[in-house]
This record gives sequence, C-alpha cells and structure tokens, in this order.
Amino acid sequence: MWPPEHERFADRTAAGHRLGTAVAEHLRQIGMDATRTHTPLVLALPKGGVPVGVAVAEAIGAEFDLVISRKIGLPWQSDHGVGAIAENGPAVFDLCAVAAVGLRVGDLSPAVQRERVELRRRQERYRGSRPAPDVTGRVVVIVDDGLATGVTARAAARALRAGKPAHLVFAAPVCAAESVDLIAADVDAVLDIYSPREFHALGLYYHEFAPLTDAHVQQMCSAVWDVQKVPTPV
Repeated sequence: MWPPEHERFADRTAAGHRLGTAVAEHLRQIGMDATRTHTPLVLALPKGGVPVGVAVAEAIGAEFDLVISRKIGLPWQSDHGVGAIAENGPAVFDLCAVAAVGLRVGDLSPAVQRERVELRRRQERYRGSRPAPDVTGRVVVIVDDGLATGVTARAAARALRAGKPAHLVFAAPVCAAESVDLIAADVDAVLDIYSPREFHALGLYYHEFAPLTDAHVQQMCSAVWDVQKVPTPV
C-alpha cells in the first residue's frame, strides 16, 4: 500500500530539511540549541542517512560526522537483518526474530565477525585516519533516512550512549511505529515526520530513493568537512 501523496518526500535532502525543522524545535524546547549550549553534533548512519544528516546539520547549525553501523543477517539470507553492530559497541539482536527462525545468538557469531571486518573497512574508507568524534557531554543527533526494524539504529545508540552524551536523539523522516517503541529505551528522544503503524517499505515514502555508493558518501562528507575545516580522510 502506497502512503498518501502528501506523506512522500521528494528525496532524502528534502526530507532532511523538514526533519531539521523538527530537530531544531526540539532542541529549543529543551534549551539545548546551538545558541545556548555547545554546538550540537549530527551523526549520520551511512549510506542513506548521509544526505538527510547533512540537511539536518545545516538546519540546526551542528557539526556533522558519521556513526557507522552494520546489519547482521541470517546465515542463509544475509539481507534479512536480525541484529547489528556499531563502532566500538556491542552487537544488538532482535531476540524474537532470532528465536523465530530457530537460532541462538551464538549461531550468528560468524556473521558478526564478517560485519566487523566490513565496518572497519568503511571506517577507513570514509574517515581514513581521522578518529570518530568525542560525544562526551554533547547534544548528539543520530540521523537516518528511515527506521524500519531499528536494529542498526539501536546498535548505534547503545554504542554512543557509552560515550556519555548530554542528550541523545534519534531522528528520521519516517519511522515504523513499533520500531519507535523499541529504540525509545536507548535514546532521550525520537523525532520523525511520519510514524505509520502499517509500514511496508521505506522507499515508498520517497519519490527519489536511489541507492547510494561509498563514493557518494565520501563526496558528501568531504564537502561538509571542507566547510567545517575538518581534515579530509587520507
């Protein structure tokens, strides 16, 4: 079922502009906007979250960076996510989904190790030798282009929470309502434009939803980091 036309975004950047307005209002309401505290930090989940995150960072006057998370799939169907890992964080699993297919968490250890290797590859590809940003005491906004199962976002949130941010937000233009309920325990606030109870596919909420490549991510990040005078990865 397609969502109503008025609930569809032109593309990820347009969605990010709308989401940025919601994030800015939230930070004003809690007294943590850029005019009153240290500059907020937007951390986008690659790949689809990057153009959304860039637009949100512009809207709220935030610094921009990445938080890299990888989905853990089933041994026989790798694109069916039942867990995720993020930088410097533990693996997070949808325990009901794992049990439903007759597995135990330990059975997914080979997949976890493969995804850790891929996560390190992406860290090096996107950041080079530049370290991940320090989130201690900061207002941090995790941004993605949508929340479906929520496992990758939850892994990122738990990894970042260990860094003791002052306020941790997850924001996405569209979030499955049941997944909002799950991630809410890991963050201080969840912000979205739409949170449908009947969520069929994220791409249905975008007119333009083409896949992004590593090159796209690098190009967008380099453009922002050049403005912010952040060293470009080498």
